[in-house]
Amino acid sequence: MSALGKVVRSGVGRRRVQSVVMALTTFAAVTSAVLSLGLLAVVQAPFEHAFRARDGAHLAVQFDGAKVTAAQATATVHAAGVTEASGPYPVAAALDTTVGTDCPDEALAGHDNGPLTVTTRPDLGSTSGMDQLALTRGRWPTNPGEIALPWQHYAADCFGASVVFSSLPGSPSFKVVGFANSVTNSATAFATADGFARLTAAGAKSDVQMLYRFATAGTAADIATDKQAVAAAAPAGAVEGGQSYLTAEQQATGNAKAYVPFLTAFGILGLFMSVLIISIVVSGAVASGIRRIGILKSLGFTPAQVARAYTAQAMIPATLGVVLGTVSGNLLAVPILGEATKQLGAASAAGATIPWWVSAVVSLGTLLIVGVTAVIPALRAGRMPTVRALVVGRAPKAGGGRAAQRLASRLPLPRAVSMGLAQSFARPARAVTVGAAVLFGVVSVTFAVGLESGFTKYLDTSTSGFNVASEIVIPTADVGVPWGLHGPNDPRTPHLDATEVAAALAGIPGTKTAFGWGDSGATMVGAPPGGEAPRVFTVTGDFSWTHMELLSGRWYSAPGEAVVGDKLASAVGIHVGDDVTVVQQNKHLSLKVAGINFDTNQGDYTVMTDAATFTAAGLTPHIDQFNVQLASNVSGSDWSTSAAAALTPLNASVESNSGWGKNIVMITMGALVATLTLMMIAVAALGVLSMVVQDTRERVHDLGILKALGMTPKQTVAMVLTSVTLTGLIAGLIGVPLGVAVEKATLSPMGDAIGRHLPPSVSHVYTPGLLIPLLAGGIVIALLGALLPAGWAARSRTATALRTE
Repeated sequence: MSALGKVVRSGVGRRRVQSVVMALTTFAAVTSAVLSLGLLAVVQAPFEHAFRARDGAHLAVQFDGAKVTAAQATATVHAAGVTEASGPYPVAAALDTTVGTDCPDEALAGHDNGPLTVTTRPDLGSTSGMDQLALTRGRWPTNPGEIALPWQHYAADCFGASVVFSSLPGSPSFKVVGFANSVTNSATAFATADGFARLTAAGAKSDVQMLYRFATAGTAADIATDKQAVAAAAPAGAVEGGQSYLTAEQQATGNAKAYVPFLTAFGILGLFMSVLIISIVVSGAVASGIRRIGILKSLGFTPAQVARAYTAQAMIPATLGVVLGTVSGNLLAVPILGEATKQLGAASAAGATIPWWVSAVVSLGTLLIVGVTAVIPALRAGRMPTVRALVVGRAPKAGGGRAAQRLASRLPLPRAVSMGLAQSFARPARAVTVGAAVLFGVVSVTFAVGLESGFTKYLDTSTSGFNVASEIVIPTADVGVPWGLHGPNDPRTPHLDATEVAAALAGIPGTKTAFGWGDSGATMVGAPPGGEAPRVFTVTGDFSWTHMELLSGRWYSAPGEAVVGDKLASAVGIHVGDDVTVVQQNKHLSLKVAGINFDTNQGDYTVMTDAATFTAAGLTPHIDQFNVQLASNVSGSDWSTSAAAALTPLNASVESNSGWGKNIVMITMGALVATLTLMMIAVAALGVLSMVVQDTRERVHDLGILKALGMTPKQTVAMVLTSVTLTGLIAGLIGVPLGVAVEKATLSPMGDAIGRHLPPSVSHVYTPGLLIPLLAGGIVIALLGALLPAGWAARSRTATALRTE
């Protein structure tokens, strides 16, 4: 090993704490950066590639076939902003289906398959034109009795069997010969022209679909403007719905992209902290090793060699942190990305790996920043004159902070405490550096506490609304048919008689209040056909005690009104006052939107209305469950015993409310935030430790004099800890508002990524009871960092300290 290599190895070995600090801070920064940049690249790339390769449409508009002709639909290609259009294509939306009884899997045979939106194209196998369809298995339909479905809508075990359009008279059946999809989910089933004619002949309503590309379509606001332009070019009231490519993108990438905002914030915080801590450590190494620098130069080391030595002492642990952070970021990405590309039909393994260039860019970029940060104090060390370095040695500069000492001595405080308070004024530049390290720690803690509180509030919605109850009442299942196995429109699915059950519950002692609700089996016309189908819930009774939140408008209060879920409203562009059309068993019902609600526990796309509205329109409301709130002094087991006698004759059973499972995405986010925050706190505290160690070693002679004059170990600890307390307090007062601002800037983009607007209960989490302890966070972090040096100073022997100069 060369002489320079021995110097580097010796420096790293002697400064173990500083080396750990540098490795940990670069590890935290690189882990966050690799995750955020990698997630953004991976989840975005498959959709963008497929959208370009298949010439996806910015907007698919469905026109009411009774209000527009094919010629009128075609004329909309001249609407403002349209650059390209395709169509018109016939489309039949929201047709209820079941799995054919010829499915080999007996458990799935006859099972509700959900609603389908069926269309036909002139050439299903075409590889040219807008919105090219992709065949992922099997073949395209060639005769009227065949159909192709997306893989999400039909079990692979039933491929080759039939799908039955159960809501149409005669229940026409089609053989599933292929799995296919549209990149923007413009439809969920594809038939030949003759096959589509079979559906319309059986009673399916035939509407008209047009596909558009626009000059400006980068945001939801752009798409809304484009949709308005198309609607203005068509007959009034002809537009039933519009499917934006942004909705399809969000369905495919939303959950993974929700990680990006907070990971980016942690990455930036970690990067700034890396620069700061490495500057502290290298500068400290130079300051504490002045005599060593003089000896090296007297032995013939050139200024460039000295600079390289001190730079290498920073680069070695930083490189270790970069390597570990890169590996950690890639490993943590695997579970997050596991489902990211399934919406596009891509192999999950291909989409669950961060591209190599992301790791390379982050690693090389971090090393470059670390190198530049380390070179500056290292060059200062190399340029230091040899004689000055040998003469100055490790003796500290005297005379700093005398005015502060005199002022502090007048305070009614113990002398050790007042000396500690004045110490930060003796070296103001060093105090500012310590404060900056603590500041980043406080910002990270405040940011993380806000995120965790928001996550908790979001998860609480899974036990609110329709999930609030002391006890629940559900149908007694038929023998051999577990409740909930079949869909709401399946004749085998049992439902409750709402009138009789409500009357029985009212007569049971201990019942405070109750309401009934259920999935009506209806869906909404014009909703995004891909992914999860909209669910229309019919409700009977008063559910105000559940405190379900509204984002805008009011709860329905008159016949024909409904409340729409926020995610469905965002995806389709629904506002309070708009009309939506729901369809049940091929029967249509128009509803006026009275409000937009925030509900995460009944699916992404929901509509709520009163059961009486369905009954009045000739549709069938389904009540599958009653939520019961018991009086405060009533035992659940005693009430259940009494209720069983009254409900059993009504084919109803009582169950304790066990709530719903937690949202795994939010739980994973919370765990990741907690891990990164702990790393940031550790890095901040270790940065303080490094600086206080340096300061304590420089003042060891002064400590010896103070001990000789009678300062006890406890007073020594108090003096060292107090020296960082004021700095920590100021850092906390500045850092908490900054952390709040970072959280506010991060939470909304996270909600946007999953297609939700967050209510105040989730977005406004900082209360006085939360902020006051956070203000003390700076003091806590500073004390954690100074605790070890304080103990070392207290244990140092007086004679040894006096000999040190």
